[in-house]
Amino acid sequence: MVKKNLVFSGVQPTGNLHLGNYLGALKNFVSLQKEMECIYCVVDLHAITTFQNPMELKNNVLETVASFLATGLDPNKSIIFNQSSVSGHAELAWILNCVSRIGWLNRMTQFKDKAGSDKEKASVGLYVYPNLMAADILLYKATHVPVGADQKQHLELSRDIAQKFNKDFNCKDFFPLPEPLIPKNISRVMSLRDGTKKMSKSEESDYSRINLKDSPDEITKKIKKAKSDSEEIPDNLKSLENKPESLNLINIFAEISKNSLENVLNEMSGKEYSFLKTKLTDLIISEIGPVGQEINKLLKDKSHLEKVLKKGKEKANIKAEENIKNIREKVGLI
Repeated sequence: MVKKNLVFSGVQPTGNLHLGNYLGALKNFVSLQKEMECIYCVVDLHAITTFQNPMELKNNVLETVASFLATGLDPNKSIIFNQSSVSGHAELAWILNCVSRIGWLNRMTQFKDKAGSDKEKASVGLYVYPNLMAADILLYKATHVPVGADQKQHLELSRDIAQKFNKDFNCKDFFPLPEPLIPKNISRVMSLRDGTKKMSKSEESDYSRINLKDSPDEITKKIKKAKSDSEEIPDNLKSLENKPESLNLINIFAEISKNSLENVLNEMSGKEYSFLKTKLTDLIISEIGPVGQEINKLLKDKSHLEKVLKKGKEKANIKAEENIKNIREKVGLI
């Protein structure tokens, strides 16, 4: 029997999804639902590895669902739900905690980055976060996972855990080894204030990012204030090697206009960055504006968003319960 391709991906509900999320993940999610069976999860259990205000967390879950729908995800084609509503995620995470090795987790660079210099004060949840991510994927026996560069190491860990489980419990190919889906053409979208850092919801300055709900006026101000360069736009990429903010603006323009960097530089070379910024502002407003309007519209009907989550939970639970039953039998749990 040929195993059907199944995509799983999760997004943390931390509010203010931005242009980087849209170009790097959400647009890709919409494309994938046309090609494969897809499960998209709002990973609220991951979010609480650092303290979250409970009311804000609930609102952020609904806002993330609204962002999914506004960008084109269809709950009739994809399963959309929140992680904590399916208990199999937490149950399998514990089982995989007992399969995964401390040495493997000690190599995870993202924990070191997020925990900072005082890692003794970080939560245990943050440390074992990658095992929960493995549980998210393996619970549904996902074959493909869209990932950015910062999550690739965690996916490799998921593969190691799947392989060890299959070997430990003598069940070859029980868990498929999930393959990464890394979009070829999408460059990382960087901060508008510091081109060496990824655009992030957690960066203090709101001028560092374009939020999906930003108004045309806010987008205009942010692009106008974005760091660039006093020199004219060059005609080659090599000249931008040490100018990350300028390269970031050109990257964003290329991605939204569905053009190559070389073609953009051919079009823009010799012009001031103010010219690029004007063009880029118009592009972003036309691309993001309708999405933001739809998010705001959806947020006015929270009962609809809750129904989407309920329907998704029911679909996800059917798959999760079937697999967790088999997993319990393999492990010897009654």
